[in-house]
Amino acid sequence: MNKLIVSLLLTLGISGLAHAAGDAVAGQGKIAMCSACHNADGNSMIPNFPKLAGQGERYLLKQMNDIKSGLRPVVEMTGMLDAMTEQDLADISAWYSSQKGTVGAADPAVVKQGEQLFQGGKIANGLPACTGCHSPNGAGIDLAVYPKLNGQHEAYLAKQLTDFREGDRSNDGDAMIMRSIAAKLSNKDIKALSSYIHGLN
Repeated sequence: MNKLIVSLLLTLGISGLAHAAGDAVAGQGKIAMCSACHNADGNSMIPNFPKLAGQGERYLLKQMNDIKSGLRPVVEMTGMLDAMTEQDLADISAWYSSQKGTVGAADPAVVKQGEQLFQGGKIANGLPACTGCHSPNGAGIDLAVYPKLNGQHEAYLAKQLTDFREGDRSNDGDAMIMRSIAAKLSNKDIKALSSYIHGLN
């Protein structure tokens, strides 16, 4: 029985809980620099900068650590996290995760194509549905560090999918999940998916 419990906890990623526990209230006092691009509540008004509001706490922490270490190069964030401790990053993650994200509107001209790709994939091309990792409503699975997508800016989503496809973003781990999936997406697919996700609620 004990082996079963240990196995289950490891499967659920409990080993990843070793990071500092985030304090949302403390995090609110540490986001002054972040607010310029991401807004105080995490709902960025600039389409090139991601919305952080309601994003999974584990995912946010991983991305900030990847950016800080250089594993995920983001020119606009160069040096911004250098002076922050692991606790600072955990607190900021907790703050943004606790905020409510806003949702946009999908382009009616591509919404059906986007919905098909997101909900059903493209079986003929070996492209799985996005729902397996990001859930049918785009809420993500934070325990597995799969990000929330719904409501995210269309321009930001399109850039990330293109960067994964071209290998310009590679912090999806050794399994290369996103790079493998994005490699099967055309420019039209990326446009339709990004638009659909932007309006997904």
